[in-house]
Amino acid sequence: MQAAAHTNSMKARMIASWVGFALAMSVTCLDAAPVHLVDQPVVSHQRLDDGVILLDFGTVAFGNLKVDVPKSVSGGLKFHFGEAQNDGRVDRKPPGTVRYKLAEVKWTGGEDAIVAPPADWRNTRHPSAVLTPKDWGVILPFRWVEVEGWKGEFDPRRIVRRSSYLKAWDDTAADFECSDETLNRIWNLCKYSIKATTFAGVYVDGDRERIPYEADAYLNQLSHYYTDTDKQIARDTYDGLMEKPTWPTEWAPHMVFMAHADWMYTGGVEWIKPRYEALKTKLLIDRVGKDGWVVSNMSQQGKGHRKGQRDIVDWPKTERDGYQFQEVNTVVNAFHLEAVRMMADLAAALGKTDDAKAYYKRHSAGVKRFHQALWMPEKGAYRDGIGSDHTAAHATFFPLALGLVPEGCRDAAVKFLKTKDMACSVYAAQYLMEGLFENGAADYALELIVAKGDRSWRHMVESGTTITWEAWDQKYKPNQDWNHAWGAAPGNLLPRYVLGVEPTAPGWKTLSIAPRLGDLTRASGKVPTPHGSVFVSWTRKGDLFNISMVIPKECTAQFSLPDQAASAIKHLRPGKHTLQVQLKSSVH
Repeated sequence: MQAAAHTNSMKARMIASWVGFALAMSVTCLDAAPVHLVDQPVVSHQRLDDGVILLDFGTVAFGNLKVDVPKSVSGGLKFHFGEAQNDGRVDRKPPGTVRYKLAEVKWTGGEDAIVAPPADWRNTRHPSAVLTPKDWGVILPFRWVEVEGWKGEFDPRRIVRRSSYLKAWDDTAADFECSDETLNRIWNLCKYSIKATTFAGVYVDGDRERIPYEADAYLNQLSHYYTDTDKQIARDTYDGLMEKPTWPTEWAPHMVFMAHADWMYTGGVEWIKPRYEALKTKLLIDRVGKDGWVVSNMSQQGKGHRKGQRDIVDWPKTERDGYQFQEVNTVVNAFHLEAVRMMADLAAALGKTDDAKAYYKRHSAGVKRFHQALWMPEKGAYRDGIGSDHTAAHATFFPLALGLVPEGCRDAAVKFLKTKDMACSVYAAQYLMEGLFENGAADYALELIVAKGDRSWRHMVESGTTITWEAWDQKYKPNQDWNHAWGAAPGNLLPRYVLGVEPTAPGWKTLSIAPRLGDLTRASGKVPTPHGSVFVSWTRKGDLFNISMVIPKECTAQFSLPDQAASAIKHLRPGKHTLQVQLKSSVH
């Protein structure tokens, strides 16, 4: 048998390691291994006209094959692993970094084996790549396998896919369903995307590089919190990124976002405590001038990823809506200010009163300065930076999502964004959607999620993919991979806004249930918390809105409907609650 096939001497435990991360990322206790291999059967199979057997495992997963070969089969076999199809066959020349691999195996008859593809240097041998155990054999993302050379009767039970998933993953932890079937398909796509991309034990950006990036990890973290109960994988990823940061300017503040999210969703102030001082280095304060602005020199103004920090705004570059980089960059300063506010929260939680006061003061002064210098009232939008009169969508939706837009200007900002449609990447769409959902435009946000064309999550589900993509379509990023969790934003957006469930105090001690209805007539689901699940089920018929909620023990909740009278706000104790609200006609 060739080296591509490894004998089945599997250990039931693994060591997850990331070369270069030292102790920050190494799992040295075998019993504490975060991921494991799961045997999955063939979903369907057929023998094609040329005698090749086509296997379909139903979804893409990271893994390889375990093959029980009958004595009647001998000689050479070829296994074609594919992530895509072309005319009903495994696509052997897929675009970008969509995966295809060939493993050739020789049997003398009656051998059992692990069949794995040849190693890809970039993601299995590169010193920065997250590695999986050598005794697993190489794993890659695939759904289909063509078996060439199998003579005689074929029993599909003789082949299983060994797929890597987080050990702690709970398929029953979360759920979402609503009156729009396309949204349901999108939710299921995003939930499975989060599960499938836990294969490495930390959040990675897909199969092309298999390394974490800060913004990728934060978006992954948010959707993981709404689809599963595990919190450790986010913490391990955070620690790794502190050891090995990446290049984009705005990615550094995302580390503060990750720490703040951990605190809110777990209440883990003790986890933050030893990381607090190092986190200060992610605020971009080293680039703040005497006037309070984060300053970008010429080499930092969006010139691509060379050594050192570079402003990114969005990625790939073609998704920036014509953004004009300036010395004072609106998007960079927006991320700086929100990171400072979050850092103030963390300082206060840790009892660091002087730090908290200083950060809150810096944030308050910065927000005023930001709006005065960058807001263009005649356009209802923010300029790209000081010295520019261009108004890319990003210069407005990032500040809107990050809470920097004064209340009296938010309607104008939303009106401006409605002229732009989905003028951003899959990454930045997380923030565009947050800005819309938070500011009375749920109907438009949902419209964008399910829009026809090639710039929506509808396009992904209708393409047949089972894991979200790195970009809206191949033409927008020709080297994109098809297994990128930062594309799974609806995994958190739909439960956060359509069900309306969010923590309002660390560890979910208090929470909000504030459904944004859009044009939907019903929605239901459950959201995991450290205290148990929050259950929500609502229906709307005409102007009558009915909702049933279950609040876990040790939690209290506030129920409200955006744009409704204050009398609609209810404070709820643990247990089951059923309410009926007469809607204002302006809510759709």
